[in-house]
Amino acid sequence: MTYSYVLQNVKFATGRKVDMVIRNGRIAEITKAGKGIAQEKFNYSGCYVSSGWIDLHVHANKALHPYGDEIDEIGVKQGVTTIVDAGSCGANNVSDILDAEKVHKTNLYVFLNISAIGLTRMDELSNLKWIDEQKVVDTIAKYREKIIGLKARISNSVVKDNDIMPLQIAKKFSRLTSLPLMVHIGSAPPAINDILRLLDRKDIVTHFLNGKSNNLFDQNGNPLKELQQAIHRGVLLDVGHGSASFSFQVAEYAKKHQIYPFSISTDIYRENRQNGPVYSLAHVASKFLYLGYSLEQVINAITIYPAQAIGMPELATIAAGENANLTIFKMANKKTVLVDSVGEERITNQMIVPKGVVKDGELITC
Repeated sequence: MTYSYVLQNVKFATGRKVDMVIRNGRIAEITKAGKGIAQEKFNYSGCYVSSGWIDLHVHANKALHPYGDEIDEIGVKQGVTTIVDAGSCGANNVSDILDAEKVHKTNLYVFLNISAIGLTRMDELSNLKWIDEQKVVDTIAKYREKIIGLKARISNSVVKDNDIMPLQIAKKFSRLTSLPLMVHIGSAPPAINDILRLLDRKDIVTHFLNGKSNNLFDQNGNPLKELQQAIHRGVLLDVGHGSASFSFQVAEYAKKHQIYPFSISTDIYRENRQNGPVYSLAHVASKFLYLGYSLEQVINAITIYPAQAIGMPELATIAAGENANLTIFKMANKKTVLVDSVGEERITNQMIVPKGVVKDGELITC
């Protein structure tokens, strides 16, 4: 049976107001506000619409502690139609999370941890025996549609005495599989300059706004030469807020020097969703509104750019005939205290609030 409904009086981040007709799971028509015709009508006057939000850095294996959560709790219930798990699982256990996706509404993709054990312990790259090339290759071949990249956490607490060697191995795997690499940065060693020199076009630095001493800006707030060179090579910068990896001060340095995130992501898991400072993708994105980014810039960083990075631009396409993959949200004028990962506070009067998603044509209230 043909079923249709219209999202009335929504507007894009550019301010353009439209009606959007959804028929049998696809966008049937985008027309002037008040002109859409369908079997059911849903009036979203005052709300915005975008392609479905994408969170490029989450931890969604509910079995893991502390870095785990329920897929839909950090997905469609928060206005996010697609999440990318960033290295929770390695070859030994990625089937757990990919099998779980089948009973959830949120799209799930994966950056495969180069360590076979994943985040079953926090020093997963401290023993090179846990990095098994054949397991990585075989696992990617089995789940090629879902594994869209590799993940290596290159900070001292993870690599221990192995220094830069796990990253060198990760780059080998990246070349071998033709998949991009997401690199977690944190405390040294290895030094951030040594990490940056190894990264290539389409590789992703996550936690790029962290406030640790091994960060991407010098003591005067200027970007490192190696960072500028990496950006010139096409290395991408992801927020990956998390509990310990976002500093307002560093974010202000980046904004001042026009070093912008290509993707705004959360590094969300159960604890920082429930107790902060992350809470949700909308909450993290609102911090960038506070920092002076336009609404259009912020929305592009949670839709268009991450979709391009994972090789799925169709996820961010809004056009007649396309799959209906949308997020509906509003701007709420309310005083809110924003807290970064080092406890520094800022006060804003404007927050992004998700109202619903259209996922595979189904309208779901957030």
